[in-house]
Amino acid sequence: MSTPIHRTSTRQSAAVLTSAQQRREGSRTGSTSARSTEHALLAMQARAGNRATTAAVQRARDTARDPARDTERDRAAENGGPSAGAKKNYRDRIAALLDRFKKNLEPIDTFIKGFQTPTNAAFTQQAAVSANEGLKHSAAASGTSAASGNLLTEAAGTVVSGMDAYKNMKDAKKHETGANHHTAKKKAKSKGADAVVGAANSGSYSAAIAKEVTKVQKAADAAVASEASGIASASIGAIKGMRSAFRVGGAARKYKEVKSLGDPHVVHAGSLARLNESREQAGWAAAEAYVALDAYWAHDGPERLELVSEAIDAAWEAMGEARDAAESLHRAEKDVEKLSTVQGYAKKKQLTKMGKETVSGGGESTKAAAGIVTAVAAGTVGLASNPVGWGLAGAGAGLVLGVTMYKALRAATKRYEEVHHPERWAPKGETPEEAASRKESLKHALKFWKKVSKGERQAMAREIYALAAGPDISGSGSTTAEMRESARSLLIALKSGPAKHKLEPEAWVETLNDPAKTGDWIQEIAEQLASG
Repeated sequence: MSTPIHRTSTRQSAAVLTSAQQRREGSRTGSTSARSTEHALLAMQARAGNRATTAAVQRARDTARDPARDTERDRAAENGGPSAGAKKNYRDRIAALLDRFKKNLEPIDTFIKGFQTPTNAAFTQQAAVSANEGLKHSAAASGTSAASGNLLTEAAGTVVSGMDAYKNMKDAKKHETGANHHTAKKKAKSKGADAVVGAANSGSYSAAIAKEVTKVQKAADAAVASEASGIASASIGAIKGMRSAFRVGGAARKYKEVKSLGDPHVVHAGSLARLNESREQAGWAAAEAYVALDAYWAHDGPERLELVSEAIDAAWEAMGEARDAAESLHRAEKDVEKLSTVQGYAKKKQLTKMGKETVSGGGESTKAAAGIVTAVAAGTVGLASNPVGWGLAGAGAGLVLGVTMYKALRAATKRYEEVHHPERWAPKGETPEEAASRKESLKHALKFWKKVSKGERQAMAREIYALAAGPDISGSGSTTAEMRESARSLLIALKSGPAKHKLEPEAWVETLNDPAKTGDWIQEIAEQLASG
């Protein structure tokens, strides 16, 4: 797999060297200092992209040679059968390697999309206006490097998404019902769509490479290639914009469903009032029992000891009932607060998703408009001679880059908190891991290829499950029927109800009360909190 990458890098380096030679020739004929600076910037962009891609490949190779993974592979083969286990582990290792390779390339891809590509477009526009062939050639060489980096990242992501979709399709068939089935089915659809969009996007980047190569070679059909690239870019931008719109719609519907459940403090005001009344009655009964006990102590008849013994038993029972009533009220009040917190978190997650998808979709739509302008300009007045094209491209790239940077910063913050404050979101009853130092936490935060496994979302999922689960689940036995019903309504609003799990309501309730399915349920709820 590494050989084609090196060949691509070699071709890119050759293109940059050719460009550098032409720039030196242009400088001998009297080019200005400003143009030399532009050429140097474009060459530096191309070389930086090549070196960063090579480094990403080397990191992926190192991961593939990890001896710990080899040991794990051997152990799995021994436990599950030599041929079947090795085959499965081999497939998993390929998927993990490609995923790690893609994530190593993502920072480079972000730099290319957010900076290098808009800069190239601006220089291309300047070269077209000033009829500067040297600058046009340099911009084309840098554009070839940029599109090649984009294509490499997108192709790796497409393969990973396809493999994930296939794996989750098999899991959905294996688990015909329940939380596992729904989680796998949802991932299969999402990853399948990612693979389709990735394949289309790879075609768009291939067209962009062809466009830039025709410029480098000064081919006669450069205008045709530019027009085709603009159309491809517009098409994929429109597809991504539509997909973001659908995601916004899904998040909005989920937000509306959760909001319709109402404020738990208002919904459960009646049940809390009844529990409080029971507590007061139990308190009065205990007080009366103690008054009767005092009266029997003062009695002088022969049956005094027997009456006192009965009064003590009655007072003890009354005190127990009063204590139980107070604990039930306190537990219900805490559960109301928990339900209010998780509902607020669920609504916040959907609002955040709507915001990110709106900005991202707007950026993709703007890039689509830029592609249309580029195609029209190429077919009418010349290659990218309209400043509107690169202006729209820069604006769209800026919006998408902003969302990408926001996601990266949020993920890094969560990774930092995961190891620096492990007690913050640790499961109840579980001893949290030892907190890492600030330096180690910062190192962990920069591991952008790792997902957060012990964060706020997972903690909220555990809280929702504890409220919705049945009495057989540890810590859920004292939950009131009203509170449990409200928590289950929240699950339905989060698209984790019986219909989504292909179960009848009674069977769905049984899975909630099955300790063996606790982990599956928590994973399912965490996934639904994050999705629209």
